[in-house]
Formats: sequence, C-alpha cells, structure tokens
Amino acid sequence: MCGIIGIVSADAVQDRLVDGLRRMEYRGYDSAGICTLDGGQMVRRRAEGKLLNLAGVLENEPAPGTTGIAHTRWATHGAPTAANAHPHATDEVAIVHNGIIENFKELRAELAGAGRTFESETDSEVVAHLISAQIEAGASPEDAVRAVLPRLRGAFALAITFRAHPDLLIGARLGSPLVVGYGENEMFLGSDALALAPLTQKITYLEEGDWVVVRQDGAQIFDGDGNAVTRAIQASGASAAAVEKGNYRHFMQKEIWEQPTVVAQTLSSYLRREDVSVALPQFDFDISAIRRLTIVACGTSYYAGLVAKYWFEQFARVPVDIDVASEFRYRDPVLEEGGLALFISQSGETADTLAALRHCKENGQVIAVVVNVPTSSMAREADLLLPTHAGPEIGVASTKAFTCQLAVLAALAAHMAVKKGRMSREEEREVVTHLLEAPAALNAALSHDDDIAAMAHHFSQTRDVLYLGRGQDYPLALEGALKLKEISYIHAEGYASGEMKHGPIALIDDDVPVVVIAPSGPLFEKTVSNMEEVRARGGKVVLISDAQGIEQAGEGCLATIEMPVVHPLIAPLVYAIPVQLLAYHVAVVKGTDVDQPRNLAKSVTVE
Repeated sequence: MCGIIGIVSADAVQDRLVDGLRRMEYRGYDSAGICTLDGGQMVRRRAEGKLLNLAGVLENEPAPGTTGIAHTRWATHGAPTAANAHPHATDEVAIVHNGIIENFKELRAELAGAGRTFESETDSEVVAHLISAQIEAGASPEDAVRAVLPRLRGAFALAITFRAHPDLLIGARLGSPLVVGYGENEMFLGSDALALAPLTQKITYLEEGDWVVVRQDGAQIFDGDGNAVTRAIQASGASAAAVEKGNYRHFMQKEIWEQPTVVAQTLSSYLRREDVSVALPQFDFDISAIRRLTIVACGTSYYAGLVAKYWFEQFARVPVDIDVASEFRYRDPVLEEGGLALFISQSGETADTLAALRHCKENGQVIAVVVNVPTSSMAREADLLLPTHAGPEIGVASTKAFTCQLAVLAALAAHMAVKKGRMSREEEREVVTHLLEAPAALNAALSHDDDIAAMAHHFSQTRDVLYLGRGQDYPLALEGALKLKEISYIHAEGYASGEMKHGPIALIDDDVPVVVIAPSGPLFEKTVSNMEEVRARGGKVVLISDAQGIEQAGEGCLATIEMPVVHPLIAPLVYAIPVQLLAYHVAVVKGTDVDQPRNLAKSVTVE
C-alpha cells in the first residue's frame, strides 16, 4: 500500500526522500508528494501519477531543507489527484499517512464546525488538523500527538513534521508497519526496511500502538499508553541491490527467473539432505495433537493454501478449512479449541489476514505463519514462524513468493504427517527426495520461455480467457487466471475442469482461448475429456502438460507448452512457471505496466 519515508538530518534531504519513494514503488501508488522544512517554512510539492511527474515538479520547484517527509499514495478516500496527494498540511503541521481513519467523518465535521478548512477529500487530512489545533493551542509536538492518537480509529502509520521544530519528526503506528532507522547524526522513518536500505542497516521495528520522537541524534519510543519504552535495534538485512532489475526488462521477469534459486534456498531451511528428512523450526506445541487446520490468506497466497489443502488432507489426514481473509471473520467461523490456524502472506502485513490471525488467537487457536518478511507483524505474533526465503518481491503480481510458499507448505504437510504417524520413514524420504528435485525442474520449465513468448500474440487481442485444472491443478488454474487479469487487464477465470459442463461451457466460442493445465497421471484422461468438450464447441485450447500428455492430447490444440515429467507433489511448483510466463508475455505484448499494474498495491494494509 502507501509508502512513507522521513529524514531528519544536517544535509539536504530532497533527493534521498525521492529515492526512498522509488524503492517503495512496488507497493503500488497513484500519486506522490514531499514536504521539507526550510528556514522556518514548509515546502510542499505533490503530483498525480508516477514519481516521474513528482520529479518533474521538483526540477522546476525544488524542495530545499534538511528535514522532510515523503509519500506514495494508493487512493482510498478521494480520487488520485494532486490535491488528494500526501503530504497534507496546515500552517503548522504536515503529515503522511498509510492506512484508513475510520472515524474521519465525525472528526472532519467537528473540525469544520470549529472553522477549519479542508483542501482534500481524504480521511488523512483530519490528522493534520487535529494535531495543528493542539499546536495552535500551545501544546508541544509531543503533547499534541499524545492527545490526538487515542482519537483515531482504524489503521495508521504516520510521519509528522512541525514548522516551528525543523529538527524533529514524530512517527506512529497502529495496524500499519513503520520502522525507525539510525544513521550518523541523522535519523529516518520508513514503511519498510527496503526503503531505508541505502541509508542505514540499523533499524527498529515499532510495535503495535508505538509512537516515536525522532531527532538527529536518536529516537525516543513510547507505547500506546504513553510510557517510554526500549525497542531492539537490529540489522535490517535489506539490500539496496535487491531493488535493481539487472539485465531483466521487468522486476516480474527477474523474479520469475529467480525461482529455482529461491525455492532451493527455502527448501534448504526445511529439509535435511544428510538423512533425507523434514526439519521445521522449534515450536512449543504438539503438532501431532492437531485435529483440524484452518488456512486463511488473500489472493495468490490463498491459492497456495488451496494447493496445501490437498497435501494436508492427503498426507496427514487432517481436515482443512480454507477461507479468504476478507470473509473469514464475518461468517463467524467455528474454531475448535487447540486447532491450528495457518496464515499465508508475502508481506506479513496484509490487513485482512492480520485481523483474521488476531481473531483466531482470541479464540484459542495455535498460530502458524508462512511469510516472506520474518520481522513483520504476523511473524511476531505467530506460535510457529515458517519464513520463505524468496527475498524482496518488487513486482506487484506475486511469482517467486508463491512457489516458495508452496515449498514451505509441502514440507509442513509432510512433517505433520510424520508426527501424526501417517507417513512412514520410507515415504518421508520419497517426499523429501522429490522436493529436492524441484529447483532443477523449475529450471527445465523456464527453458520454454521463448516458446511461451511466441504464443502470447494469440491472447493479446482477446477479451476473455478460461483456465482449467483438476485436483491440485485447479488452484493453479485460478492462479493463472489471476496473473493474466492482474497485469494484462484481460478478463480471465479459472475453473475446476469437471465444472465446465455446469455452466461455464456456455462461454465457449472460437474467440475464447482455454488454457488447460494437465500433467499426465491419474486425472489426465478426465481432464482431456473436458478439453474435448471445449474443442467440440470451437474453443481454442492451449495445453500445458508433459511430453506424454502432449503426445496423447496435443493434436489440434492452438498451442502446447511442454513441462518436464515430475512427481505430482512438486507439479504445482513447476506448473506455476508457464502460467506466470504466459501472463508476463501477454502483458508485454499489450504494453501494460507489468510491475505496477493499475489499481493494485503490493501490500494491502487496509481492509
């Protein structure tokens, strides 16, 4: 979602603030702005659209000063215009905000009744006015923030500057992440460690409800009750090089090609090669006693959970409930005491998923988290932290995070099966052996990149595409459709192959390509039958299968994509590659913004 960076320094901050915003472009945004303090004045510059537009404004009208805040906005309240862009300011205060102020209407009405004038449609502007009213009444910046924060309902990360205090920043978080960075005679605030990577490797993660007073020489942190507290300073580990594309055209392309490496890295944390077994991090509960598993996630992570449902039920014989996080709490789910609730998230900050996690915790569930950011809110609240090792994922459409999630989930399912006595030592060795084969199989799948690129033009002018799959290939059909929608803006839907005749077959004509995911195996013949039903009605089929499957059913297809022959366990990891590449190349042909597709944000930190 929105990106925040703040710097208090003895040196000019404009260029470093803009560079920090560039490092957060992956979060998704539709406007940007900066505010610096210079000679007792606040200098504010804002622009609609990409950072290039803000850079153009700053070229003509620079923002001098040694203290400042900057922001990339993803619109919630109010259109993505320059007037609605952050920072929002009064004569005394400027703020940037990530999150949603749920009670902003009543606060705005109160402030308007007191004679205050608003220039935007946003919920965020009320925060600037509330703090400014306190300052104008004689409060110090610290006391003003201390008085205002309890009045805000919702989620927020805030960075605040004060016209009369050019050596000061104040930050606060509730439901949205914020980190403090420590430099040499300068200090930083940021939405994540990646934004601060070129500036410092020494950071502190604020905890829920914390607020912080930041000056050049250090920071004082307070908890939600206003008590001074100490939070650990740690090495961020974020690499400035992680946000460089290298020789790749797009971050998404780079991240697709990184998958053999990062899946291998991830598996090395969960598999012991020396005795061919599964080894999880230490945890303090008896996994063999788990009788029911609840999986909650959003988007691509939800589809990883759908694949994992097959594994947990097949291997460990544990019943699995799975739900999208945005719906989970609202159906009042039945949660048995001592159940295991598993949450999957790339960022570990997804608002819906985090709220569902806390709901499960309040209802006696053991909490496990599969997450790519081991310092995130979800990671810190888990009983069992299962980190992926995908590295920073910059492209908004998730690729390498998905396959790393699958790798972790397969290991967890096997471990649970072993502990519950459902998997023998010989079977465990077989599972581990096949998982260790996954990186090489991913490399083999990538070797067909040119073939997939060559067929992209078949999709670029179509309005609708269908994806079909059976068993654990059904979630891949859903994921393939999502990828195509996200970055090419083509309407696409994924279906279980057997459901075609129950309605979706009415959509089939010779203008609708149908992508069929069907590795050879026990379900292949049934999937081919559904494929023939499509072809009989003029549908153009693209078959993704192995050599044996293509030999049996490839004749008459619009195109075929050959995958290596792999064990069914790792097939979801391998078959993720062609659906990712297909979406990528179609988007390139169409000329869309691959890494930052319209209307989307990488980390959705508001409900």
